[in-house]
Amino acid sequence: MFKKTISKSVSIEGIGLHTGIKTKLTLHPADKDHGIRFSRTDLEGKPTFLADVKYVYSTKRGTSLKYGEAHIHTVEHILSALTGLGIDNVLIELDGAEIPIMDGSAEPFVNMIEEAGIVAQDAEKEYFIVEEPIEYKDEVSGVELIALPHDGTEYTAMIDFNSPILSKQYAHIYNFENYSEHIAPSRTFVFVHELEYLLQEGLIKGGDLDNAIVIANRKMEQHELDRLAEKLGKKSVQIKSEGVLNTIDLKYKNEPARHKLLDLIGDLTLLGKPIKGKIVATKPGHKVNVEFTKLLKVKYQEQRKLKGKPKYDPNKKPVMDTMAIAEQLPHRYPFLLVDKIIELSENYVVGVKNITFNEQFFQGHFPGNPIFPGVLQMEALAQTGGLLALSLQEKGHKWDTYFLKMENVKFKKMVVPGDTLILKMELMAPIKRGICQMLGTAYVGNNIVSEGELTAQIIKRT
Repeated sequence: MFKKTISKSVSIEGIGLHTGIKTKLTLHPADKDHGIRFSRTDLEGKPTFLADVKYVYSTKRGTSLKYGEAHIHTVEHILSALTGLGIDNVLIELDGAEIPIMDGSAEPFVNMIEEAGIVAQDAEKEYFIVEEPIEYKDEVSGVELIALPHDGTEYTAMIDFNSPILSKQYAHIYNFENYSEHIAPSRTFVFVHELEYLLQEGLIKGGDLDNAIVIANRKMEQHELDRLAEKLGKKSVQIKSEGVLNTIDLKYKNEPARHKLLDLIGDLTLLGKPIKGKIVATKPGHKVNVEFTKLLKVKYQEQRKLKGKPKYDPNKKPVMDTMAIAEQLPHRYPFLLVDKIIELSENYVVGVKNITFNEQFFQGHFPGNPIFPGVLQMEALAQTGGLLALSLQEKGHKWDTYFLKMENVKFKKMVVPGDTLILKMELMAPIKRGICQMLGTAYVGNNIVSEGELTAQIIKRT
């Protein structure tokens, strides 16, 4: 499936729910590697930044981002609309600090995106593929969000507020089919008992009974309704059927659950990549959605690093065995640290080093606690890279490789006897004037144990 953007710029204006300030939001087409970005056009320099969970600074009744001095409140509805319609690349310009609340749903944003038109781009979508169960749980509140492996994209939200009015509900969507009709129109909701606190905190300055479902979770006296009407700037309010305090009816019996699903989709957009997997959320909310997204982000970053992990089949005949390696490298026992080469191309090489307790250095590193030294991991990578460099040189001559420097070296996990070290070296640039720069990564199982950028010089032996 290809990435998507919009075909032309399109704008919308409205009041912010929490700030009460009128703002203009404009969507612009973006190139295939742009991602979803926000830009505050009213601030000096027009600060622009990615829609990323690392910029979340508040989840009070909405998800708010902060990048330097640029704040943007209530981003979840526009992000939900973009994800629901499959948009990967777009610039969201805003001349104020909050996304307009409109009618409290994502439908106005869906309409503007569809008005602009959606176009496919010349690039494949990059997914975060859920490969194992990932769980976020709070035993006290009963909140649970879990991601499970699945061939498609499936989201389920379940709510339970222990209220006689708002019973247990759930909403579901598969591959965002019918998102525009069944999820986007669902409006935000709030209980009456929450309103006074929210008004005191200044969190619903732009709130209106036309852009939020207000639910009365108990019987209310007339004087209470009159006081509430005054706070909301209304002549009067009344409790309608199903406990809804409004002049309009629910669009769906499970509209609150659908809106929770809408919010979940928007908050998970802050992962930065579309998800391929099954998401099941019990009692979701902005705070837990964001924490879950952070957890998924860590898993995605780990997955991305392991994307280039070589596959090792010990039954497959190696490209070079130990004797063939010894013909190319001058190293000998106890300093030949590559046992075999399993892949060799013009750009990268993969070697294998079996770690056994018979290694001489384990006598001193460390007695009773044998650990394969990190510097020797770098040496093993260097020898592996040397075999790649030598394979690219003119035949019929003897060549030697010498270390010049190591940069950005990181040792991430201990390597111990019994481990099989997979050594991958990739050219960072073409070899020029005998200077060879490579990116080295050492793996044990599915873990990166060390990595670094290694530079060596190739010299013809005289």
